[in-house]
Amino acid sequence: MSVKKMIHLTIAAVVVVVVYFGWKLTSRSAYESAEYTVLESDDSFEIREYPDLMMATTDIKQGSQGNDGSFMRLFDYISGENELKQKVAMTTPVFMEQDTADTEGQMGFVLPKQVAEQTIPDPSDDKVEIRKRAGGKFAVIRFAGRMDSKTIAAAEDKLRNWMKEKGLVGDGETVLAGYDPPWTPGPLRRNEALIRLH
Repeated sequence: MSVKKMIHLTIAAVVVVVVYFGWKLTSRSAYESAEYTVLESDDSFEIREYPDLMMATTDIKQGSQGNDGSFMRLFDYISGENELKQKVAMTTPVFMEQDTADTEGQMGFVLPKQVAEQTIPDPSDDKVEIRKRAGGKFAVIRFAGRMDSKTIAAAEDKLRNWMKEKGLVGDGETVLAGYDPPWTPGPLRRNEALIRLH
């Protein structure tokens, strides 16, 4: 084998390794995830029990998927824009609660367990607040693709039909959960729709 070919193969191998580790460090597997227990699993559907979760939240405009500045407000909070100037690790998923007649939609980052059990830094931005999301049982569907209105509506319809077949009664609006960074291709994305159960 010629020296030129060896150099090209070495460069290609280095590029593959760098891309692989770059992907691993920025993909969902690099982050702590909100804890839950699977009580029942049926293909892409699950019934889960979540504990109480401490979250940093902010208002989100309906359908914006964080493009309205909500994601960056929360990202700034975990990057040290808080009263303790403390960096807080990113977690998955990012939860998005939809607008209701009584409340604005909310985007929330789950705080890492270690931070939630110790001192939670107060946000510097008055548009960010810390709140507890009550635990409980949820019906969940996992789906891929971009979280556009058509994909969300289809997932929610499937979830509600599955709940009806199982005799499950929902309590509240659908909550969305996104696990991947924006650059993840649609077919590889992990998204979920959750409905709290009565």
